[in-house]
Amino acid sequence: MTRILAILSALVLALTACVPVDDTGGGTPGVQTYRIRAGDTGKIQFRMLDSVNALRSAAGAQAVELNPNLNAAAATHAKDMARQNRPWHFGSDGSSPIDRIRRVGYGGELVGETISETYESELETLAAWMEQPDTRRVLMAPDARNMGFSWHQESNGKIWWTLVMGK
Repeated sequence: MTRILAILSALVLALTACVPVDDTGGGTPGVQTYRIRAGDTGKIQFRMLDSVNALRSAAGAQAVELNPNLNAAAATHAKDMARQNRPWHFGSDGSSPIDRIRRVGYGGELVGETISETYESELETLAAWMEQPDTRRVLMAPDARNMGFSWHQESNGKIWWTLVMGK
């Protein structure tokens, strides 16, 4: 586990220089807010995929691939959490993660979903997920083969992240 956290920390530090920020801090003076630009979607999704796969490889788990259907399910849920103003796994219509992956046409099974409400980057969020046993279990699930990852950023900089694993 120490090795995995060391790898993740190195990735976060290396990529921090590549992260667009401003100093509005969501209204908190002196705190920097991670700002996502319109054209950054692919870069952010693949940076997260590469980071997850590096962690999975270090743990002896098979790599996962981005899945456009799971990306769509993640994007829908991130926007819905922002509308509800709460990070939780149920949609405003009562939908579960299983319902959402079926709606977008994903043919596999749900392995799990991780969510976050933060002003931090995707790599800082991944590091936080790795520190919690329940979210780490989703990320490292040996039967996962596909990953979906998306977010919604509010005008104040708050980001609602959603990552979905499927098999």
